[in-house]
Amino acid sequence: MATGQFAYANNSNRFLGAPALERQPFAVCGLPFDGAVTNRPGARFGPQEIRRASLMLCDGIHPLFDVSPLGQLGDAGDMRLPNASPLVEVRAAIQQQASALMASHHCVFIGGDHSVTLPLLRALHAQQGPVALVHFDAHCDTWSDHFGEPSGHGTWTYEAIQEGLVQRDKTVQIGIRSSGERSAREYVKDQGGLIVTARELRGKDGSGLSEIIERIKARIGTTPCYLTLDIDCLDPAFAPGTGTPEPGGMTSSQVMTFLEELAPLNLIGMDCVEVAPAYDHAELTSNAAAQFLWTYLCGQIAKRVP
Repeated sequence: MATGQFAYANNSNRFLGAPALERQPFAVCGLPFDGAVTNRPGARFGPQEIRRASLMLCDGIHPLFDVSPLGQLGDAGDMRLPNASPLVEVRAAIQQQASALMASHHCVFIGGDHSVTLPLLRALHAQQGPVALVHFDAHCDTWSDHFGEPSGHGTWTYEAIQEGLVQRDKTVQIGIRSSGERSAREYVKDQGGLIVTARELRGKDGSGLSEIIERIKARIGTTPCYLTLDIDCLDPAFAPGTGTPEPGGMTSSQVMTFLEELAPLNLIGMDCVEVAPAYDHAELTSNAAAQFLWTYLCGQIAKRVP
């Protein structure tokens, strides 16, 4: 890997305190970009705060998976991005750098706003073809344009489907609840995918989520699957530090249950986006994001343990 492309975090601020990325099978990489937001900026500072929150987990063995990522995880630092350039140039830079990482590592990316997921899927598609997609979010992100802009953090799912980056019938959205015209709100369903709204999840936890989780697992099967988690899938009570908070969202325990129970899928990568530390309180949002990324990594590493 060409290490000169990345700005490395110092030893005390790598995810989980992991070493710099070399030959470890799992990689964490930051995408400090928020140039496509339509409300509150600040997600470019998400990677550093999530890394800082993760240090409390540095010696932690996951209580369900009974593993730690340490020893199999390296931190690639943050991508060097042309933040003052047009979105198309930023995405091209992300795709190029992500492709190099994905060629040798199972990658977890820390955003950044949700526009960064599209170039990550483009990089995956170049290597694997169309993948399944599990998408946690308050927003459908399926607008054909966003407040007059042709592309942004609210259009990437529409673009991914239109470009054939994801399999339409294996695209699953979880936690959707924002306002929007029907054509955007139901777009994934109209394309043959599955939408699990926040309304459907109200009052459900633990065993109450089992039927939904089994439906998702049956739909995706063994297809290589990418997972993207917008932190605003959580109710603002659990994650106030985000650019576009939407009341009535998921609880932290609901998201944890999904991440734990979906771990057996053929997951090939993940991102966590839209953490905006300036609007956070008591580090609730960055702590939740760090826990979700740690849980995902532990679930994948546990599958490699004999």
